[in-house]
Amino acid sequence: MTQKSQVKTIGFIVNPVAGMGGAVGLKGTDGKAILEKAKALGAQPIASQRAETFLFQLAPRKEDLRLVVGAGSMGKDEAEKLGFTFEVKGEARAETSSKDTQEITYEMVKADVDLLVFCGGDGTARDVLKAVDTKVPVLGVPTGVKMHSAIFAVSPLAAARVAANYLWGALPLHEAEVMDVDEEAFRKGHLSAELYGYLLSPYEPHLIQEGKMESPTTESELRNQAAIAVHIIEEMQPNIIYILGPGTTTRIISDLLDQKKTLLGVDLIDNKKIVLGDANETQILKAISGNAAKIIVTPIGGQGFIFGRGNQQISSRVIRQVGLDSIVVIATKGKLDRLKSLRVDTGDPELDREFKAHGVKVIIDYKTEQEMHIE
Repeated sequence: MTQKSQVKTIGFIVNPVAGMGGAVGLKGTDGKAILEKAKALGAQPIASQRAETFLFQLAPRKEDLRLVVGAGSMGKDEAEKLGFTFEVKGEARAETSSKDTQEITYEMVKADVDLLVFCGGDGTARDVLKAVDTKVPVLGVPTGVKMHSAIFAVSPLAAARVAANYLWGALPLHEAEVMDVDEEAFRKGHLSAELYGYLLSPYEPHLIQEGKMESPTTESELRNQAAIAVHIIEEMQPNIIYILGPGTTTRIISDLLDQKKTLLGVDLIDNKKIVLGDANETQILKAISGNAAKIIVTPIGGQGFIFGRGNQQISSRVIRQVGLDSIVVIATKGKLDRLKSLRVDTGDPELDREFKAHGVKVIIDYKTEQEMHIE
């Protein structure tokens, strides 16, 4: 029989609309108007599935675990589906808000949970910060579009491992940065992340993402970017659609082609011309249907993600249609030197495993590449 002293309590809250703006290219879902636009573009909820992935990994410890969950789609639905013992906070609503997140989180703090786990993005992290401060440890299950904060595990599977290791192991706590960007400015191509505060969080360096690190704009870095771009352009073939991910390194390619790239979006290039700017998943799938295609992406500085952070338009469906052998990763030597490995979080665990077995070659200079492991 499980001893009472062994039973741990997790506060579990889900932002049901987190991440819906990613595949449709909206860079977030903060605000009712943007959420409605995302739905009109065909966005599908992803938070529930990622929340279930997290809970499923903890299912073998059900007898040792008690959940305090948000009502309805904010945690109860997933806990009930997977057979956990739980207590509900808040009221079930057809449409949830940041106020609901803050109020439910505050109730979880009063319930003296051992660990508070939320499924969302940077906006959700800010809501949790307002209610928690540093009163209880917090862990983020990555579910949003914007995830610059250092509170997130690298995937739902990793989050479950961190939670278990903290609750029944000996992981230390550290202060994790909560960052967020102005979504409206983000959609216009301006990225400006602001520090909002710190949350105490379990720390396991291989399973917790670092905060996003901006690439330096030194002369040598710019020369390196240009050399990579020249190499890519020389290798471009006619009648192949190139799916160009966001970032300054990828933007240099379009600059040298005299084409205006969407800095924080995904663009399609055909015969060295941008044929579709700021494309969403549906548009990409339509464009590459029956056509040869390649994907060109660059890792996020400091984190190493090549898929699953800020480029969710290049979804698992897009990647499978293009094929792993047609993915081109580019990064300057300086950026790669600051990364121990690369990461993927496509939302498709099987595809993530295929990436890890496959590995990638990264173009780091003119006609120069380097093998990189995917963690």
